[in-house]
Amino acid sequence: MESRQKNPMEKFYNALRSSPIKRARGGWIAGICAGIAQKFGWDVSLVRIAVLLSFLLPFIGIGTYLVAWLLLPTTDGKIVLERLIGS
Repeated sequence: MESRQKNPMEKFYNALRSSPIKRARGGWIAGICAGIAQKFGWDVSLVRIAVLLSFLLPFIGIGTYLVAWLLLPTTDGKIVLERLIGS
């Protein structure tokens, strides 16, 4: 019997789509700070300041932001990584 799987990464992408944090529309760059602020009810300016301060840490701040940009879905379920690898 042949196992038909549309996309081997589909289970991974569906898990990402079920994340409680989404990238929000109307954000400055990728909507990550706005999405975090919406989820926790925080002021988006404070989240942006915290993210900018994290950029002072070598590789941690920018690396974490880039991973979040690649993996966090938008509110309509689109995932950047999925589009980049052509799935």
